[in-house]
Amino acid sequence: MIHHLRAAGVSLVVDSRGARVPAISHWGADLGEVSPADLAAFVDAREPAVGPSSIDAPLRHTLVPTLSDGWSGLPAVSSDAGATAAAIDTRRDGQRLLVRAALGALRVDTALELTPQGVLVATRSVTNTADRDVRVDAAAVTLPVPDRAREVLDFTGRWTQERRPQRTRPGHGVWLRESRHGRGGHDDAFLFIAGTPGFGFGHGEVWSTHVAFSGDTRQWIERSPLGASVLGAGERLSGVVLAPGETLEVAPVVATYSGAGLDGLSDRLHPWIRSWAAPRRPRPITANTWEAVYFDQSFDKLAPLVDAAADIGVERFVLDDGWFHGRTDDRRALGDWTVDAGRWPDGLGPLVARVAAAGMEFGLWVEPEMVSLDSDLARAHPEWLLTDPAAVTWRWQHVLDLARDDVRAHLFARLDALLRAHPIRYLKWDHNRDLLVDGSRAQVLGLYRLLDDLRAAHPDVEIESCASGGARIDLGILRRVDRVWTSDANDPWERQLIQRWTGILIPPEYLGSHVGDARSHTTGRTTDLSFRLATALFGHAGVESDISRLPAADRDALRAWTGFHRAHRDLLHAGRVVRADDVDDAVLVHGVVAPGAGEALYSYAVVGGTDAALPAPAALPGLDPERRYRVRPVSFGADAGAVQDAPPPWLAHGTVLPGRMLAAGALAMPLLIPGSAMVLHVTADDDAPAGSDPGAPHD
Repeated sequence: MIHHLRAAGVSLVVDSRGARVPAISHWGADLGEVSPADLAAFVDAREPAVGPSSIDAPLRHTLVPTLSDGWSGLPAVSSDAGATAAAIDTRRDGQRLLVRAALGALRVDTALELTPQGVLVATRSVTNTADRDVRVDAAAVTLPVPDRAREVLDFTGRWTQERRPQRTRPGHGVWLRESRHGRGGHDDAFLFIAGTPGFGFGHGEVWSTHVAFSGDTRQWIERSPLGASVLGAGERLSGVVLAPGETLEVAPVVATYSGAGLDGLSDRLHPWIRSWAAPRRPRPITANTWEAVYFDQSFDKLAPLVDAAADIGVERFVLDDGWFHGRTDDRRALGDWTVDAGRWPDGLGPLVARVAAAGMEFGLWVEPEMVSLDSDLARAHPEWLLTDPAAVTWRWQHVLDLARDDVRAHLFARLDALLRAHPIRYLKWDHNRDLLVDGSRAQVLGLYRLLDDLRAAHPDVEIESCASGGARIDLGILRRVDRVWTSDANDPWERQLIQRWTGILIPPEYLGSHVGDARSHTTGRTTDLSFRLATALFGHAGVESDISRLPAADRDALRAWTGFHRAHRDLLHAGRVVRADDVDDAVLVHGVVAPGAGEALYSYAVVGGTDAALPAPAALPGLDPERRYRVRPVSFGADAGAVQDAPPPWLAHGTVLPGRMLAAGALAMPLLIPGSAMVLHVTADDDAPAGSDPGAPHD
């Protein structure tokens, strides 16, 4: 039988006829309503020729491709249980196809589900049917893509510069990206994309994969000289041994097709993610103490910061690293999750009460997976370390072995006691080093169990995943947390790019984005407040600065900014994310468009020297081409810097134009200096006349 799954402009065709292992015949653009006869003719017409000096049958890339089928590329599934594949059973359950096959003594179960948003979720398990132990070295998924998918986009990076895009056009062979960090890492491939050459945010066909797992992964594209091209993705396994009858379930692979460029991926992925991870309430504007006081903590030091945060409209106050026993710097005390009596002689109670009295909720930083050698915990339980105590440290710390039941029980008890002792509504859960072990699966599954147990016991407590900034951002962790810390860089020069690319996969309401100090502590650069405000607006917003010491004008601007964010939070956190394709690499335009396209907010940022004295007019994508829109600049009282004798005239009072014109590039922009940004508020006004409106105020 041939199965045709369709959803939201995507078709998946799987040929399960005969005794062979089923094969995907098409994954891509919707084929429409197709009769069984036409579907069979379509699949048959795609059967390739038999070439000279090749196997004596048409090459067929099955769901379990093997050498015995003639596939000499990277195997999806590999073990010492035999390498001959055979079909067992194929069943369809609505939009979910269940395929069972045998690979030697392994039973391989594959589920292919096409969600209502057009996202293909592939899950796989393997079961040992032999009467001996079997070693499994790979249990990935491979998906065919057309030969026109010649250009690859994936990501690299380092601390404070995560999700740096890199493009290549691989020739024949394999372009493979592996993570061996025990977490995604700062250089995580993240979202692996193949597409038609030159694809951008708004144009081109693209096919992508993402492994929904918080440990070691593999993603690749392989172009065979024989003509086949495949995307592959899955966990990076390190020889998992299965006892007779034991089953290994690996992490899902999330695969997405778009015929409308990279924004088309977000158009599918964001609604799908929101369908299972929707925030339980509006995202509170957050103040975090790290860049305000670092380890220099006391009630007297923090009380003015609490009052200042409340004054500018902060809704959540988070006490960062330094509150627990013996923690005077980053070289000691991790693992001893009791309040430091020297710094906090009356405990955290007075600070928590001060925060609550100011109308904010209280949050706390923890790093449960880690331990310092100089800690009571490490001295009492050296056997709980994942690596030898003499092994190299990272940020002066070691990792606890979360595969151990006693370690997880201890950590749960400590965290549970903290959460029961105080009205803590939020945990900033950090993870500041790579594991540096070969094989992360047991550790990651232990983490998942700990998080699941803690959330079950404290369902009202929100958790943020932080990992030296943005080194663990994936759809496995996102099922267990309420937001991720996008990067340790609050410098808006870095954040503009980090958020732009992270946001292809992750919706903005999950991306922590804070206004930092004028001088960034990670880069040493100094930036205008307007640039920092415009950058942090488009995410789960917050502030990371000693607000109590800021000039009155800066506090007024922050107060206006938090008020604007609250007023437009529903739009920012539920709208469609759009990005303009870059005409000039120094100019970045992105926005969020409300469902129904009745309202939108856009950022126009200059992040380098422009290639012309007068940059091209800005294009605002994503609006209804047939509706009219009023465009106004937004001011928070801290205006962007510009070098010009006169601004474009329309800025004085705003303008009204059709969406079609705005998308084509109709707005001349001020000559912003590098390191500046401005926000535009766009509202539908179908009855307004064209042009500027002298009576229209700025937002």
